[in-house]
Amino acid sequence: MTKKKILIFDDDAPTLEVVSIIFEEIGYAVEIAETADNIISDVRNFLPDLILMDINIPLIGGVEATRLLKSHETYHKIPVIFVTAKNDVAEISSQASADGYLSKPFNLDELEQIVAKLT
Repeated sequence: MTKKKILIFDDDAPTLEVVSIIFEEIGYAVEIAETADNIISDVRNFLPDLILMDINIPLIGGVEATRLLKSHETYHKIPVIFVTAKNDVAEISSQASADGYLSKPFNLDELEQIVAKLT
């Protein structure tokens, strides 16, 4: 059986480490990146089943990266979940065509549930 793949974009190293470990332990293959500047090539190389995206990451940011992905002919159907500390995450998610969102600090069980639902 092939493992489901999650690509995580976040510039916070502790968040990347914790979330990676959690999903690897429950059977996902995980790749991480601290910027989304190369989102299309990162997606092309890893072919994730789902993306966890921080909104406030350097340089282009999570919103613009998600818009690039969602407008891409091949990769537009990959679910993107925003994970951020921004208060207006629901509105931002809608504007960027994200498939879901969680506010930081998030509940790990809730994160696992939304990922399981979308993969």
